[in-house]
Amino acid sequence: MDDSAPDFQDLIENAPCGYITVQANGRVDQVNRTFLEWSGHSAEQMIGKRFSDFLTIPGRIYYETHIMPLLRMQGSFHEFAIDMLAADDTPLQMIANANERRDPDGKLLLIRLALIKATDRRRYEQELLAARELAVTAEKATKEVLRLEHQSSELREQFIAVLGHDLRNPLASISAGARILDRTAQSEKEHQIIAMMQTTIMRMAAMIDNVLDFARGRLGGGIALETDADKPLEPVLTQVVDELRLASAGREIQTDFKIDRPVPCDRTRIGQLLSNLLGNALTHGAANKPVFVHAATAGATFELWVSNAGEPIAPDTMDKLFEPFFRGKARASRQGLGLGLYIASQIAKAHAGTLTVTSSPEETRFLFSMPLEPA
Repeated sequence: MDDSAPDFQDLIENAPCGYITVQANGRVDQVNRTFLEWSGHSAEQMIGKRFSDFLTIPGRIYYETHIMPLLRMQGSFHEFAIDMLAADDTPLQMIANANERRDPDGKLLLIRLALIKATDRRRYEQELLAARELAVTAEKATKEVLRLEHQSSELREQFIAVLGHDLRNPLASISAGARILDRTAQSEKEHQIIAMMQTTIMRMAAMIDNVLDFARGRLGGGIALETDADKPLEPVLTQVVDELRLASAGREIQTDFKIDRPVPCDRTRIGQLLSNLLGNALTHGAANKPVFVHAATAGATFELWVSNAGEPIAPDTMDKLFEPFFRGKARASRQGLGLGLYIASQIAKAHAGTLTVTSSPEETRFLFSMPLEPA
């Protein structure tokens, strides 16, 4: 190995996130230096002790009654909030990802946890909840209270925007660290763990983008476009499909692109629209059936649609699909913020186009259509 290459153990110890492994008996097996510095604990104080001893009482109840059963069922659990105890018994508010390691016979060997500080995020969430309660009260009050409701609503959207911006820097650090780890990883298991980290990073980045777009729209900025018909659109669509193929191993995605003339659009935004539609199809579609992506220029119209097999969308749900923060039925670990389809509909609207959905027992299809010539 190149002597100048980063040391893998050093990267684990000093990663921009905490890393803890827990044995099948619930006792801490390994903890990295980053978490020890955050918490003030020493390795001797933690290793060999029960992991639950380092959780607050509410955090312990949540971990043992909610997280552990889901881990046993699905082998992993992503982006859950949990409160841990520092050495001085003050709570450490964390966001964690966890997965299991089992032997070939299915016996649990250990649980891996990656932890990110979430103090600011939890404060923002508490402030957002307080703002929502204030808005409910304001609806029943006088004109002066209604004026305060408007101010509170604006403050809420500003919190969302700040939250999105503040998450970008640590996420970029995690992504860079994962890329470095991937270059120096030696075993297939290490590559698999890093690939899982990159998939989670992609999902978090997409969620941040959706939150920022939503906040900009609510604060009056709208969906900004940089229209360009000189560069081809198909490579952008192909890249989006390839990224989601990588992030959804084992799922079949079939494409049919027939774009034979320039499409005056914001190629980045159309790629974001496709990513949201395709991610939605992979989440809600039948896992054993392919997802289809079709894009074509026909006459004076450009059409892009994504379809999947699986249970049809319930009639009482159809009218709510493009509303912000609406989430259909999905496994807890696959839930997002409920902004993907809303942002997609706003991108369609910004292109003077439409986004529609049809659903039957045979197929669910989301269709984006836009004119190729200005009205």
